Amino acid sequence: MKGKADTSKKGEGRLKAAGGASKRKKDAAAAGKPKRPPSAFFVFMSEFRQQYNAENPNNKSVANVSKAAGEKWRAMSDEEKAPYVEKAEQKKKDYEKTKATFDNKESASSKKAKTQNDEEVKSEVEDEGSDE
Repeated sequence: MKGKADTSKKGEGRLKAAGGASKRKKDAAAAGKPKRPPSAFFVFMSEFRQQYNAENPNNKSVANVSKAAGEKWRAMSDEEKAPYVEKAEQKKKDYEKTKATFDNKESASSKKAKTQNDEEVKSEVEDEGSDE
């Protein structure tokens, strides 16, 4: 048929690309890198989700919770959103402190590793030079 592509090759490529990306994410998480802070909406969402699930114990749909949260968030005034914005700002400040500490440790360890690698390379070069 004209217009239809071979989807088996396309799907395989997507799976490979997705697998590579998830591996990188796991490596970053394993390295102890701090997670980015949630926005004000996500701070609200975490509280709203608990409240919604308590009021609707039979609901199994994540989409329903998200829709209800979005509708409520849009209906809220800036004064009602203020506590969530403040919490989000505080979490962002904490994140920046944690990230700065992480970056300092990371740069110190990478400098140390680079120094060790340079020394190993120099010793290998010296060893090769003495063989001749």
